[in-house]
Amino acid sequence: MDTAVESALRLQIIAWLHERADRNGGFLHRHELLSYRTGDRDLPLIDFSRGIRNPAGFASTLAIVQSAHGPYDDIEDPDDGLLHYAYRSGDPFGGDNRKLRAAIETGAPLILFRKETPNYDTPIAPVYVVDDVPEENAFLIALDESFRYMGDVRSLSEPQRAYALRLAKQRLHQPAFRTRVLLAYETRCAVCTLRHGSLLDAAHIAPDSSARGIPTTPNGLALCKIHHAAFDQNMLGISPDYVVHIDRDLMEEVDGPMGSVR
Repeated sequence: MDTAVESALRLQIIAWLHERADRNGGFLHRHELLSYRTGDRDLPLIDFSRGIRNPAGFASTLAIVQSAHGPYDDIEDPDDGLLHYAYRSGDPFGGDNRKLRAAIETGAPLILFRKETPNYDTPIAPVYVVDDVPEENAFLIALDESFRYMGDVRSLSEPQRAYALRLAKQRLHQPAFRTRVLLAYETRCAVCTLRHGSLLDAAHIAPDSSARGIPTTPNGLALCKIHHAAFDQNMLGISPDYVVHIDRDLMEEVDGPMGSVR
């Protein structure tokens, strides 16, 4: 495939993924990814059985999958914010690994799919292969193209490391948290049952700025954007027995939330 054609196709796919994921609530079902078409061509965006997608004709890898329960030791380094993506099985210099290595040279943007629950993936794109670490049998994956120009990414400066960790929180942790929470609530607001994924957020019960504010499903509520804003401003709360409580001053406002039933 011509380089310019491949580059344009990658950007087209990434734009489609963002649009589709936003509509769903931040994630896509496996069927959507396997049934992608461009023109009159079927072009699955994930492999049927492997955690990497190398379409025929592509010079470098299109997509990789990170799963907490997968067979490979793919880890996000808590010190540098980069994903250490393990070599695929077989020849370390051939097959899938060859096309991952080619992505370092071409600078081609990849798609990272985070498999949060069975059959559902959170797309993170674009990401970039920025280094090959043979002693770890792993590639380093960055969440921003700027890391391609930072020199030795294995020895990031403190500001660079802080930037990488902030990106990991924004582009990995928060979208993954949203996917898990929205799926747990069957993509509907816990208060008003609105079912439009694009209008739903994952709210932290304990704020993420606190020690207890970890991005796990038990610490999350699926809320529409209005109820999320009210929750964050302490105008709305939910007790452990699932009763919704509204701030008294708000309830007493003229033409406030109870105005329609007075």
